[in-house]
Amino acid sequence: MELTLNQAVWGVEITGIRQFTFLVRDTPGACGLTIGEPDQNTPDVIKEATKAALDANDTHYPPGNGYRYTLEAISAYEAEHHGLNYSVNEIALTIGATEALFSSFATILNPGDEVIIPTPAFGMYESIVKLLRGVPVGLPTEKNRYQIDAAALKAAITEKTKAIVLTSPNNPTGCIYTKETLDAIHEVLKDKPIFVICDDVYRELVYTEGYHSFSEYQDMRDRIIVIQAFSKPYAMTGWRLGYVMADAPILDRIQIFHQHMVVSAPSFVQPGCVAALKHDVSDVRELFRKRRDYVYERLTKMGLDVQEPEGAFYMFINIEKYGMKSEDFCKKMLREGLVGLIPGAYFGTEGYMRLSYCYSDEDLKEALDRVEAFLKTL
Repeated sequence: MELTLNQAVWGVEITGIRQFTFLVRDTPGACGLTIGEPDQNTPDVIKEATKAALDANDTHYPPGNGYRYTLEAISAYEAEHHGLNYSVNEIALTIGATEALFSSFATILNPGDEVIIPTPAFGMYESIVKLLRGVPVGLPTEKNRYQIDAAALKAAITEKTKAIVLTSPNNPTGCIYTKETLDAIHEVLKDKPIFVICDDVYRELVYTEGYHSFSEYQDMRDRIIVIQAFSKPYAMTGWRLGYVMADAPILDRIQIFHQHMVVSAPSFVQPGCVAALKHDVSDVRELFRKRRDYVYERLTKMGLDVQEPEGAFYMFINIEKYGMKSEDFCKKMLREGLVGLIPGAYFGTEGYMRLSYCYSDEDLKEALDRVEAFLKTL
């Protein structure tokens, strides 16, 4: 008797970011700037709100999409801070942004549907689409300063195109789409039956004025799905909390996948979510801005080609001049320089490597000293 599995699981592996991070951790004496996880702890006000909920025995099943007070807090926050008006019936609290993405893609994709993914991109987009038997379609942007070219976007669209993912600020580049880029994307998509997944999880970590998200194009509200998370700005990565917002008919179907997959986000963490939305993250933003400035100055002085990020906490460094595949380069640097950065190939773009600067100042200095010493050996 031969047992078989869903064929989709054979086309996807554990993420390259995780695998390479494990490799760094298993290398004696090595240090790494690999994971996008703030080095701060969750603010006390968030933890205290959650502790109080536990003490009040808030440990029973909550509504599937979240308590009404949680959804009202998210709705009010998005209206006040981002000008987005989503009612409590258009929001679901999820197990991180990952589950929000999975539930959203599961709702809109049929087998064979294509999803345009501008690259470089967070590798999980491709994995989720493949697991759901969709077809990821890469749209390279590295030759256009990570902005989407309207002509290239038009060329990527076929009769099978179902969605496009827009991540701004971007992981791994830290790039922010300009208003001109967003207007051009809108012009291409406004009359097409194509969903736009706005992954805005780094929106609170923006270091420039005039930021815009595609979610603002409300004439396409019926096709826009907004993904958010508490992980990055509030140092809540281990809490696994995010949310999805969409037009009521779409959210009504997204909640089907959400509730059948996870039932709900935990009850007692939801007061912590509300406390987080009231917490000022300007000091965190300023800390990462200073680290960005330090890392950017160090890298450019090393002679490395890197575009200054405008958000998030990553640098995407061009290493094409060294004539090696990114994975080979990063493994060599780990072996010989005892420092780990993530190969650009894991983000769909060869000839680059990603550095995460959400580490302590001491860790950043030590790792960059090792990068500099390694480069001098080449």
